Amino acid sequence: MSKAAELANLIGNINAGGGGVNRNVIINGAMNVAQRGTSVTGTGTNAYHTVDRFRLAFNNTAGRVTMTQDSSAPEGFANSIKLACSTADTSVAADEYFFMDTKLEGQNLQTIAKGTSSAKPLALSFYVKGNASATYVVELYDSDNNRNLSKSFSVTTDWQRVEIAIPADTTGAFDDDNAESLGITFWLHAGSNFTSGTLDTTWGSNTNANRAVGISSFFDSTDRTFFITGVQLEVGQNPTEFEHEPYATTFEKCLRYFYAVVPKGEGNAYIAPAWNYSSSTMVSIIDHKVEMRAAPTVETIDASNDFRFYRNNAADDFDEMALSSPSTTRSTAVFNGSDISGTAGHAGGIFGNDATNAYFYLKAEL
Repeated sequence: MSKAAELANLIGNINAGGGGVNRNVIINGAMNVAQRGTSVTGTGTNAYHTVDRFRLAFNNTAGRVTMTQDSSAPEGFANSIKLACSTADTSVAADEYFFMDTKLEGQNLQTIAKGTSSAKPLALSFYVKGNASATYVVELYDSDNNRNLSKSFSVTTDWQRVEIAIPADTTGAFDDDNAESLGITFWLHAGSNFTSGTLDTTWGSNTNANRAVGISSFFDSTDRTFFITGVQLEVGQNPTEFEHEPYATTFEKCLRYFYAVVPKGEGNAYIAPAWNYSSSTMVSIIDHKVEMRAAPTVETIDASNDFRFYRNNAADDFDEMALSSPSTTRSTAVFNGSDISGTAGHAGGIFGNDATNAYFYLKAEL
């Protein structure tokens, strides 16, 4: 796109109520932040696995995927998500699916004015490539009102930018809260329950059969790959150049949803101050780097003696920490009441005790 065309698109979006700084409502669209790690092999689990804010979802498929934060990327980008089929599934049941999605809070979408007479159009853009030509579908799903819109796109062996115009929707406002209101879903494999109708290319009430019509199957061969980066959703009729932001800015946005207090591979790290609440119970309060979307849940490694409580020239090794009270969006209280001995009131700190395997996560994902 020429600079003149880019400027014209930006001016057009500004006139439509978009444009400017922070125009991209997608978080981590350049795939730069990966707190959980850079690779997971052969997964079929519904979860956030590697790159922050992008989740894999599976239903009733034998297909399995290796997901990595990859260095292959178009000019101007350093990272992408790479999905590689590790187990094929060529016998597709009606209820099967595999997709990748990212979810957005309603309170971050109010400028779209969806569900009002002033509703604004949107422009969705992203870069994709694969190992061969294929057709997939990207869907915008309004979970507040059970409305959706799907558009097909093509993948070739070269990086190309997909640009999709999303019409304004005057039906169904997004809730103004911290819950999920809009999902951006990349359909890569689906059975007839999701492909037997007519693709919903305009906003309307959801019909499952219309959501992913016409897609190729990512699981048709173990040669299949899919790369994506530069995901951007903005107000306006025209896609503009991807809005790159400092890594630190993106990282702080990701921390609202997920905080790797002890990342994998850094398992001897200091975690937080702690104290003997009683002779057999240790308590700690972990301050969050930023306010999280909701009071988080805890995920830790389930193995023996992967954490250590130091205090008063003594130490106790222990297996896990559970949520205690009070836990809020700003701090999380945890405790261990099964592996501790000491004197009530003695203070110290907790650390990882396994440099390779220990990890400690706080999660407030949508």
